[in-house]
This record gives sequence, structure tokens and C-alpha cells, in this order.
Amino acid sequence: MPQPNILIFMTDHQRADTALPQHPAITPRLTQLVNEGISFNNTYCPTPHCCPSRATFFTGLYPSMHGVWNNITNQQALSRGLNDGVRLWSEDLAEAGYDMHYAGKWHVSVTESPKDRGWTEHGVTSAAGTMHGWTWEQYRELAQQPEQTERKEGEILRPGYPPLRLYQSTGEEGYDHDEGVIQSALEALDDIENTTDPWCLYVGLLGPHDPYDVPQRYLDMYDIDKIPLPVNFADNLEDKPRIYKRMRDTRFGQFSDDEMRQAIRHFWAFCSYIDDLFGQVLDRIDEMGQTDNTLIIFCSDHGDYCGEHGLFAKGIPCFNGAYHVPLVMRHPDLVQGQRRSVDEFVSLADLAPTMLDVAGLSSDRHFAGASLLPFMQGETPDKWRDAMFTQCNGVEIYYTQRSVKTKDYKYVFNGFDMDELYDLKSDPHEMRNVAENPQYQEIKRDLCRKMWQFAYEQNDEYVLNPYMTVALAPYGPAEAFRDDD
Repeated sequence: MPQPNILIFMTDHQRADTALPQHPAITPRLTQLVNEGISFNNTYCPTPHCCPSRATFFTGLYPSMHGVWNNITNQQALSRGLNDGVRLWSEDLAEAGYDMHYAGKWHVSVTESPKDRGWTEHGVTSAAGTMHGWTWEQYRELAQQPEQTERKEGEILRPGYPPLRLYQSTGEEGYDHDEGVIQSALEALDDIENTTDPWCLYVGLLGPHDPYDVPQRYLDMYDIDKIPLPVNFADNLEDKPRIYKRMRDTRFGQFSDDEMRQAIRHFWAFCSYIDDLFGQVLDRIDEMGQTDNTLIIFCSDHGDYCGEHGLFAKGIPCFNGAYHVPLVMRHPDLVQGQRRSVDEFVSLADLAPTMLDVAGLSSDRHFAGASLLPFMQGETPDKWRDAMFTQCNGVEIYYTQRSVKTKDYKYVFNGFDMDELYDLKSDPHEMRNVAENPQYQEIKRDLCRKMWQFAYEQNDEYVLNPYMTVALAPYGPAEAFRDDD
């Protein structure tokens, strides 16, 4: 078959469960995509942060090899962009003759922009030269203002910091950034319409990233009295690292239960708003008569706790909600059959080799991921992974954290505090930490072995130091080379 066109629609902060037809979030266009395509139900990002996850999406590598560990656009950045010699799949497609177009959020490097990696740019944000974060002068100005002592609904007070708003209605106004991205994407499709070459369009939104600022008409779709709190909302976090509890108690603990429900309602409404924006792009491709020869990919960079364990947004708490992301694909020929789902573990690192595979290209460079094309064509690859791994060195406060998750267990190595181990068979919501339970010690050792084996394969040297004050894993890197039996 000829090389397919490719549309990638990537949201920011979207939980995987909102892409399930049974979820209360009202997303008819995404549901249609699910019904007509294939859903990868166990897709995970490598770290709960925009920049490293996006770098993994574009390179097929984990942070230990692509070099992006946290937010590249502020003074706490561990790097400003990709390691030397790292290649993006977009460069391969551009060299193969694809007409490449990029609209929206980049957030992979502040020294490069999409145009440096094979793309034609349309309203790109978070590109080269972008810097975010507060300066000392801004804090000086804040100190000159009357200190706010009364909290408004949906707001978090933080003495000495600016107040933080988690959600609000924008009335009839849309979200300026994402409205602009969609217009840029539609203009890109105007440019694409008459090309004879295969094309690839990337559309990168900011929603449903906090703050959850949503037009009122989408909020009206949800009855606040029917918004439940998560099953694990009441987790007291006493058996988790103290930073988890500190984050919950001092920040989100300011909210009443009603505000918690309102925040969840706003998040779901944001997903409905995004769904309408997604539909505008799909409709334009349909008007062009190119729906049947375009691979549609809907995904996100990372998730959001959305009330789980009393938390919102994402960060160092290594809970499922921040790592589990949607991934849905549709193409009449590449994806065999309709309403299919895959339950095997899938990584954002799988998208790079998948892009090359669907375009009929090959490469001998290393990927942490593997092509999903066999799944799309109804086959399960031999020896597919049986575990998922994460790499996190913190967000803007630095922590060493690695995790390994199988279908039955999840182990989190927290170099800064107590480790975590969850028996997912009996505790799917990660409520009971059994890391110190003697009955689970062999399981913990086996998961440590898997963690170190993956670290070796991905050249993760950031956790190798044997010095007494930092070598705190219960079983060290030598476990990678012990026999499994």
C-alpha cells in the first residue's frame, strides 16, 4: 500500500480512562475513533512531565538516552534539550519525502524548534528561546501587594507564592492557546490539500492541563451531583513517601469535597471541549477526501491524578493516573478490524519505531520501544514486554525515582524516602504499600532485578553511584546480572 498520511493529535495531561467509551467524560469524536479503530489500553509515559515524555515520543528513547529529564524552559532545568546525536522520527519521514507540518506545543528543546527537525511550523509554542517560571523581581513585586488571606473557590493559597487556581469557567470564551492551535492546524491542512506527497500533521494542545479553564457550555454537560470522588480519594498516605502527603495536605487539602468534585467536573468538561476541537480537524480531513488514507493517532504526553489519593495535576507521586495515557489509532487498511483493543503494555517510546514502520522505513538505531504495527494488523509480536518502567529525577525539585510495573505488582524505588510496593491483584488502586511486608521480599527483589536490567539496557547511569549516602536501593545494580532463577 502507498505511504499513509499521518495525523497526530496530542493533548497535555489527559488521563487514559477518559478515552474509554464507558467513562463519564462525554467525547463523541474520540469514542467514534475508538469504535472504528484500535485502542492501546495499557499505554504509559516514561515520566509524568511534558518535556521528557514528548522527547520520548519523538525519539523512541527514555530520558537516560535522549537527555531531557524535566522542564527545559525554566531555571531548574537539568538540560536544555536533546543529547547530541539523538534523532527524531520526523527527520526520517522528511527525508523520505513526507510533507511535514507542526502546529502547537513543542516543549522538547529550547535550543531547537520543529523546523530544525524536519517540520514546517504553524503557530508553534514552547519552542526555541522559550523561558517560563518566576524571577526574583516578580516575587519582589508580589511582596509589595496586600497579602491575600481569603481563599476563593478552586484556589490554593500559598504564602509567599502567587495564589494557584485549579479550575474556573471561562464563560463563553474558548481557550486561546488551543483555539489558535486548531486554526493553525486547519491552515496547515489548507496547504496540504493539493500536495501529491504523503503528509504528516502534528497538532499539540495544552488542554486539559491545569488550570482547568473551560467554557461554561461544556460544564453544563455534567451534573455536579453525579460526580463521584475516586475510590482511593480517602487514602491517608501514611504509608507513602512524605512528599506525597505534604503535597496533598498543604495544597489540595485546602479544598472541600465539593471543590474536589468541581475540579473533576472541570477536567471532564475540558476533555469534552478538546473533543470538539479534535472533531474540527477530523471534519476538515474528511472534507479533503483523505480520511481513508490517513492514519489518525490520538494520544497524550502524561496523565493527571484527578482527585486520586486527594491529588491533582502530576509530579513525584508515582501513581497510575499520572503515567497512564490514552492511545487510539484508526486507518482502514493499516488497522485491521474495528473496535479492537490491546491490553499488552505499550510505551510512548513505541511511537517512533511505529512511525518508521507504517511509512515503510527502517533504521538500525537503538529504540527503547518497538513497533505497534503488528498489533494494528491483528498480530501479537513474539516476546512482547511483560513490564513497564519509569525514569524520573524529579520535576523542579529533584528526586531519584524509578519504578517497574507488571500485571500483578508495582515497585517504586524512591531514593529520597521509603520505597513502595503494591499488590495490584488485590489492591489495583494503590492504597496499601507492602514494601516492608516480609511476605513480599522475594517479589521486591525480583522487581528490583527487572528495574536494574532495564537501567542497564537504557544506559541509565544516574542511579549507579555506590557511595554510602546515595546507594539506598534494597537490592543494588548487580542484581541486573544475577540469574533469574
